[in-house]
Amino acid sequence: MLIAGFPAGAWGTNCYVVAPAAGEECVIIDPGHLAAQGVEDLLAKHRLKPVAVILSHGHIDHVASVLPVCGAHGVPAWIHPSDRYMMSDPEKALGRAVGAQLMGELAVGEPDDLRELADGDTLALAGLEFGVAHAPGHTKGSVTYRLPESADVPSVFFSGDLLFAGSVGRSDLPGGDPAELYESLARVCLPLDDSTVVLSGHGPQTTIGRERATNPFLGEAARGQGAGQPAPRRGL
Repeated sequence: MLIAGFPAGAWGTNCYVVAPAAGEECVIIDPGHLAAQGVEDLLAKHRLKPVAVILSHGHIDHVASVLPVCGAHGVPAWIHPSDRYMMSDPEKALGRAVGAQLMGELAVGEPDDLRELADGDTLALAGLEFGVAHAPGHTKGSVTYRLPESADVPSVFFSGDLLFAGSVGRSDLPGGDPAELYESLARVCLPLDDSTVVLSGHGPQTTIGRERATNPFLGEAARGQGAGQPAPRRGL
């Protein structure tokens, strides 16, 4: 399997390209602020043909390059319906005006082919199967994607802004909810095997085992606590 990624834009949002191998079809995850050129560089480097864009949630730092990426390659994008409105109205999702000086010029709106997904879906794309889990708390429509373990690769968990190395996503923006966040951590993350590789929306790679042992927020979720804790200020 080939997984390549890079931090993009003002918030260092991780964008990933996933394929069975170099020279094959691929899926793009979370092409956010100023990510379009980085995506093109990875596609050229690994000789990849994109077939879809899949989104962990609707915040502008994760979706700002969906229009140019989908438009350049004629591919659909997938998002949870609860976050679909953010594609056209990012300011509503942030509860404040998006700072033009920070963000630069944005091409907001839906791509020509925007599809909705749901909890428990399996997206069969580029010869891979992405298991979808609805994981609200950071936003109402946050989802995670998991690739099953294969002969040579452990399970890979694209956690979006639900779980980070040593932290979790903030829940203080419109649509965020601390209780939902901790419920999602307990329901979606804790059942995963310790060997599961976590590739999150911000920050470095980790594993479920490492986070189970060291992440205080995941520990609170395991104990059924934490919903009243202050939200970390990670990411947007």
